[in-house]
Amino acid sequence: MNGLGSSFRVTAAGLAAERMRMDVISVNLANANSQRTDTQEAFRSRVAILTATETGPKIQRIALDDTPMRRVLDPGNPFADAQGYTEFSNVQPVREMVNLMSAQRSYEANIAAFNSAKGMIRSALNIGRS
Repeated sequence: MNGLGSSFRVTAAGLAAERMRMDVISVNLANANSQRTDTQEAFRSRVAILTATETGPKIQRIALDDTPMRRVLDPGNPFADAQGYTEFSNVQPVREMVNLMSAQRSYEANIAAFNSAKGMIRSALNIGRS
């Protein structure tokens, strides 16, 4: 049963990592249209960096995405620079949605693995009763 117990720990680590990925992506999507103001920079996209361990995936860190900010010509905007450009977040909603779907599929795969291990334990207990 020790092998199945470790599979529970590994899948639980996978569930936690993918949930954190989904949380980071959600924050990115919520701030996709933020813009630079006089006192604050535009929101910079975040990326969850995962690392592999013997006990399952682990969030190593949340890193800032270094892609350039989106610049839009909008001379009427009160936060436009001298050339008339306004700086917006570097979040790319389409890329974030693809990442969200990937995280969701990985989360679902971990749930399936968890349920499979649970079914094996249940079968082993039923064999013992016979």
